[in-house]
Amino acid sequence: MGLECLIVTCDPGLIGHVQAGLGRHGASLQLRQDCASAIELFSRRHLDGVVIDCDVPGAAKALPALRNSAANKQTVILAVVNGFTSAEEALNSGANFAISKPIQPSRLAGILDIAVPKMEREHRRYFRYEVSLPVRFQTPAGQSLTGTMKNLSESGLAITLVSPLRVEGVVTVEFELPSVLPQTFRAKADVIWSDSFAMGLRFLYIDKEEGVALQAWLNSLEARTHFREWAHPEHRESLAPPMR
Repeated sequence: MGLECLIVTCDPGLIGHVQAGLGRHGASLQLRQDCASAIELFSRRHLDGVVIDCDVPGAAKALPALRNSAANKQTVILAVVNGFTSAEEALNSGANFAISKPIQPSRLAGILDIAVPKMEREHRRYFRYEVSLPVRFQTPAGQSLTGTMKNLSESGLAITLVSPLRVEGVVTVEFELPSVLPQTFRAKADVIWSDSFAMGLRFLYIDKEEGVALQAWLNSLEARTHFREWAHPEHRESLAPPMR
């Protein structure tokens, strides 16, 4: 459940600095050496943090493309600037932070100390826990239906439907939060994808009390996930090969 980050660069020195800095926080790091493959990657999957070397050809287009991609609108971006792009240009293009070459490890560490907690919040918001619970929901037409929750995050959930149905628009969803004192969770949610037997929902409105209860349950799921990872550690390289 660790942070998943990407670095876009051809600079071995920069890779070493970033790998060491993020490694202190237990983050995994994917590598792309060109912007075209980087854009292809973040167009189809979420990343918690991205480091873009603005010396790589096409970086000026990759920054706004990343910021505007559906899965990475809130992703933390660190731009590494040198001769081609200024810090101001990088920040205006969507970067959250900018650092100049040559990299000073103390400066990078200071930025990461601020950036990593933001990455962790984004990770918790986006990370989906596998959960199987009965779910009730009401369509915009007023039809009441049931399904089974597949996964859940702070921002939404996926549901497997009992009967084939395509749902669009805003629905009311509810389910029982597992706890010593069971509580019914209700929310307004937007259908962001749907096929005949499943759909994905993004929460639009949650009452404050029910939001607190949901967060408490998510915290318990996170603790359980960390325990499983501790009990069954997976030894991965901190710099994984490029994904296909």
